[in-house]
Amino acid sequence: MTTIDDRVAMRWLRRNFLAGRVMPGDPSGQVRLQTLVILRWLAIAGQLVAVLLVHFMLGFPLPLGLCLAVIAASAWLNVFLTLRYRSATRLPDWQAAVYLAIDLAQLAVLLFLTGGLENPFALLFMAPVTISATTLSLASTGLLLVQAFTYVTLLAWFHLPLPWRPGETPELPSLYVTGHWLALMLGLGFMAAYAWRVSQESRRMSAALSATQLVLARAQRLSALDGLAAAAAHELGTPLGTISLVSKELLRGKMSDEEMKEDLALLNSQAERCKDILSRLSRQPDGTDAIYSRLPLHGLLDEVVAPHRDMDVAFLIETGADDEEAEEPEIWRRPEMLYG
Repeated sequence: MTTIDDRVAMRWLRRNFLAGRVMPGDPSGQVRLQTLVILRWLAIAGQLVAVLLVHFMLGFPLPLGLCLAVIAASAWLNVFLTLRYRSATRLPDWQAAVYLAIDLAQLAVLLFLTGGLENPFALLFMAPVTISATTLSLASTGLLLVQAFTYVTLLAWFHLPLPWRPGETPELPSLYVTGHWLALMLGLGFMAAYAWRVSQESRRMSAALSATQLVLARAQRLSALDGLAAAAAHELGTPLGTISLVSKELLRGKMSDEEMKEDLALLNSQAERCKDILSRLSRQPDGTDAIYSRLPLHGLLDEVVAPHRDMDVAFLIETGADDEEAEEPEIWRRPEMLYG
């Protein structure tokens, strides 16, 4: 039978599956600080290698001091974040967007010093925007995309000369620079839209899985309660029947003191038995336990007759098979098997 809570959960599932929302309080829409720190260290290492390679190995003059200062500023930000926060800290949406905006600004300044859009590394503008599209909200991604568009447009016309051989100044055609600008604009927009769409599908599936797990967990708890109720009804039936019978005899009266003492002692023993039964049921292991959920046939039968061994009936359990090497079958330990 479907409960009210189950129907509410299913409505939540349908609504959020279509909308792509995540569970309330679920951290799947947030990014870990450690992730951004590691990505920034990789970017710093790549920028440093590129600058040193161009200046010392290729011999192209560039404002080395300013470039190293910009890279060092990004490194100091990483050091500060590592010391200030724990590595497992999950950043709010706005804070992660601010850190990615700083990365965009740092890259823009570095490209301004090294040729603007004439520098092929301008393609790296796509990295922060793509990260935002996969982990942050649509609003944050939109703001970062506008920021990236602005930087790309400004760098197309305002920048220092591209590092080149001493005494030579490269002159790239304006049509090429315009094409590079248009390619970056289209690439930024396409990558952001594609990454956001894919992440939305993943979030929808995550929301559906979370809601389904809630419904299944509740159904499992209800099933466990059903089994516990069946066990209680079965186990308590005999002592409660005895208590009812003895109490009726006491109400009729007309019995000696010795008989009354025996009946009262019987009532007390049956009440204690009820108490022991309830205590034992509350201590039973979880039915989902990997070891306890399945028992050999002999062990299961022994558990079935265990509550009745204190009666005046002897139980003899024998199991066997025509094949002596055959293994004893294992049976699922379910309430209907124990109390049926």
